[in-house]
Amino acid sequence: MSGIEIMSSYRKSKSLNRSSSINKTILFGRSKSFNRSTLSPLNGGSPRALSAASPRPNRLSCVSQWSRMLIVIGLFVSFIIFFAGGYIYVLPSLSPEFLGYSLSVFNNSMVGCDIFNGSWVLDDAYPLYNASECPFAEQGFNCLGNGRSDNDYLKWRWKPKHCDLPRFDVYCILERFRNKRIVFVGDSMSRTQWESLICLLMTGVEDKKSVYEVNGNNITKRIRFLGVRFSSFNFTIEFFRSVFLVQHGLIPRHAPRRVTSTLKLDKLDNISNEWLHADILIFNTGQWWVPGKLFQVGCYFQVGNSLKLGMSIRTAFRLALGTWAAWVESDQSHRLCNVTQNPMTEPNGREHHVFSDSVLEVIKNMKIPITVLNITSLSSFRSDAHVGQWNDNQSAPDCAHWCLPGVPDVWNEIFFSCLFHDCGLHLQ
Repeated sequence: MSGIEIMSSYRKSKSLNRSSSINKTILFGRSKSFNRSTLSPLNGGSPRALSAASPRPNRLSCVSQWSRMLIVIGLFVSFIIFFAGGYIYVLPSLSPEFLGYSLSVFNNSMVGCDIFNGSWVLDDAYPLYNASECPFAEQGFNCLGNGRSDNDYLKWRWKPKHCDLPRFDVYCILERFRNKRIVFVGDSMSRTQWESLICLLMTGVEDKKSVYEVNGNNITKRIRFLGVRFSSFNFTIEFFRSVFLVQHGLIPRHAPRRVTSTLKLDKLDNISNEWLHADILIFNTGQWWVPGKLFQVGCYFQVGNSLKLGMSIRTAFRLALGTWAAWVESDQSHRLCNVTQNPMTEPNGREHHVFSDSVLEVIKNMKIPITVLNITSLSSFRSDAHVGQWNDNQSAPDCAHWCLPGVPDVWNEIFFSCLFHDCGLHLQ
């Protein structure tokens, strides 16, 4: 019920010429042209390609005027502690033309406003979509479709004390994503947000058949790559399953019998090459960094050729994050839970965790400036919005994930508020 969300972006250019305020501390990057002259065609199930653009719908109020943009990589590291999910978001750096794109919804600056200090308020405009009408919301997360009788949990909006999150403008987001490649990498919590984003964007697409999974697959946890293409706007939103981010290897030579596999903490996942050339790259890890997913199934840690049988999970997690940080700079099980009728009035101590300290330590040592957005507290109130028994396996109540529509939609609202607007957040 608590969540930790840390959002960071790397900047690829040192200045942004634009009249409206943009949070320059959350951007990072390398200098490449964002408006690439060629985009490899998306055929044969290729996970990284985009095909030729199709005409824009004339109903959109936002018309693209930009000619050049910067290739971006964003980070989203998520970790689930006890009943909840935690996330690190890294938002991409975009060109001045892209960020300067005029949007009335983003006119009011949020500089100086702590968007994580607030409360959940009732709002009849929510939910933002119907999960039963979205073919990309998997059955396990559709609580109403799985028999939940109340829908009060759908009517809550996050309200910072001294500002408002901009309303989700689906048409402008679709236009901003035109010709882009958005990639999520992580575990099932990342997949939940990936599904949420697709369902949010589909509400603005007239021809629903123009949105499809590139290999014709149904959305399932068993597939390592999933890519949904919005053909009318020539962009894809992809998901790669990599629960630890680092390599999960076989038994090393001369290992004790209790060792069945290892995590190579100094090597990124061997599918990491597939993550390159994305315009927005969002990482997540943490849910699997628990004894039940590691030591109890014979998985231990390895650095180089050395097996680290006595290494703690926290130390290993920090080393893995260090491997991720170097990569960037160089180029819980189901639990019984009580799903409440309404959000809690207090987070009951679930708004903090030691893993967040590890994340902050790693980020502070990075040369590239990173901004941390911590959604732990705001998510910890939402004991009413977990999947619980309303999943596709009612014998195993799910208190790690969230119903769709629900809390992951707010993560995406925050994502875009800071992607296209100055959140005024700075890493201390």
